[in-house]
Amino acid sequence: MIKSKKLTGLRNLKHGFFNSSGGQSKKIYKSLNCGPGSSDKKSDIKKNLQIVRKKISNKAKNIFLVKQFHSNKFIFINKKYKNKKKPKADAIITNQRYLPIAVLTADCAPILIYDDKIKMIAAIHSGWKGAYKGIINNVIKFMIKKGCNLENITAVIGPSISLKNYEVKEDFKKKFIKKDKKNFIFFKNKKNKLYFDLTGFIYKSLKAIKVKHIDVLNIDTFDIKNKFFSARRALKLKHNDYGRNISIIMLN
Repeated sequence: MIKSKKLTGLRNLKHGFFNSSGGQSKKIYKSLNCGPGSSDKKSDIKKNLQIVRKKISNKAKNIFLVKQFHSNKFIFINKKYKNKKKPKADAIITNQRYLPIAVLTADCAPILIYDDKIKMIAAIHSGWKGAYKGIINNVIKFMIKKGCNLENITAVIGPSISLKNYEVKEDFKKKFIKKDKKNFIFFKNKKNKLYFDLTGFIYKSLKAIKVKHIDVLNIDTFDIKNKFFSARRALKLKHNDYGRNISIIMLN
């Protein structure tokens, strides 16, 4: 479990970014695959989620996950929240204690957010689509609406695919440049190939809405030595599926 130095120093909070180590799954899902959307054994995924829950806290309730679909949608969980079906969203916000909220990634960026005065947390799944559509802006604006203050918010960009491994097409770049000409800085040409800086784009998005406390872990999920699941690496190895990394945060 990897922790943010900035979040670790704050009270009433548990968090962690988990790689593929320490679970029950086998073969291409070895071993801490937490993705119900994968074709892994459901029993192993359940065991892995319990491993994560216990590592966060013995007092933790079951981990709250959403059905992610690369959107800019979020869900807010307060004490009145009731929904038996897993909601479709790419971010979760809550002010409830001992409720661990989490997102699943395999190259996309997990973002964990905490306001240490209001005691509100958020977990965001941000691939390029979510970042492009403004999911970060949507979450921060809602938290401010609920009483959070930018001075008290800490945001952590977790492990994701790095610039040097995120190859994209020219039409991908054009889409971002059309949105904002300044976005050209997030693209790099090398040996006739084009690469995108997802982490840099997310960092800029947080800065643009005046988030002052930002931690960037700068861990590349594509690089096998870091032991994270990676959709792009799985594709390169011609695997028919891949595991999901879990990033989790909880108020205590």
